[in-house]
Amino acid sequence: MTDAPGTPPGLDVARLQAWLRRTHPGLAGSGTLTASLLTGGRSNLTYRVDGAAVPLVLRRPPLGHVQATAHDMAREHRVISALGPTPVPVPRALALHDDADGTAGTGTPFYLMSRVPGQALASPEQNAAFTPDGLRDVSRELARLLAELHTLDPARVGLADLGRPDGFLARQLVRWGKQYDGSRSRALPELDELQERLRVDVPGSDRPALVHGDYRLDNALVVREPAGPRISAILDWEMSTLGDPLVDVGMLGMYWAIREVAPGAGASAVDPAAGYPPFAELLDAYAEHRGVRIPDLHWYRAFAAYKLAVILEGVHFRFRAGETVGTGFDTIGDLVVPLARDGLAHVARTGVR
Repeated sequence: MTDAPGTPPGLDVARLQAWLRRTHPGLAGSGTLTASLLTGGRSNLTYRVDGAAVPLVLRRPPLGHVQATAHDMAREHRVISALGPTPVPVPRALALHDDADGTAGTGTPFYLMSRVPGQALASPEQNAAFTPDGLRDVSRELARLLAELHTLDPARVGLADLGRPDGFLARQLVRWGKQYDGSRSRALPELDELQERLRVDVPGSDRPALVHGDYRLDNALVVREPAGPRISAILDWEMSTLGDPLVDVGMLGMYWAIREVAPGAGASAVDPAAGYPPFAELLDAYAEHRGVRIPDLHWYRAFAAYKLAVILEGVHFRFRAGETVGTGFDTIGDLVVPLARDGLAHVARTGVR
């Protein structure tokens, strides 16, 4: 979604420009800044900022109902700063600021990063710009880049203390249970059942690795080149941590099938008829690049559905409170139950290859 340039919700552009000129004159430029909201409401708010010395993107938390541990700007900034020199493509981190007094235009922590060329493939209509072979290549590259992330040594990139791998899955269930409790506004028996069943048989974690936390096609930017499309950046690192890398694999698998999992979600470009391969092909590319054998993923797929359902219930909560920015959030709550049912179907098959 994109709002018209000017002063979009959550960002006072004039104050941002004055702050840039005081503190980062090399970034400020000599023109007048304009900004437009690129995404908002479901997660952090992301703005395109024009008129500075270089094209910028600003990220800040949502307008309201921000729970503890969520929407951590410092974490995102730290992670993309650390990944900059690695084979995992990310925007360049430029500035981090805790704008508690509002003088920089947000009244919240925010960070600035470079604007990377490319587009996020989020709807089937966007597929028309690519050949079937190009979309298949991008899909396999997405899997290989995830394997690349999971093979990085956190200590070598300065992220050894980003999280605590021991007991990671159990703590994830506690964390998302708290998020769910903080967003409760209606009875959701299917989601309650899924939460309890996930807690019954937590698998032993894979070797710990850097985890993205929300790895999916539309969190990647794809650029068209003469040799074919390629991924220019992986975005949205707000949930990154150290933990079981299979949570990312499960999340990617859930999103790969989201149009079947939650009909009406409308948030996926993945369409086999356009050239996207089956998820099994992505698993093969991931396993080959990482040099591992993929175990049963049903628990991880169930956890992915649970996690997304809790996130969307939080969005529903904010929408009911009038604290979302953008359009399309009136039906977000309708997706929670289908996701919970999908998670229940997978958790029932845990251990079945």
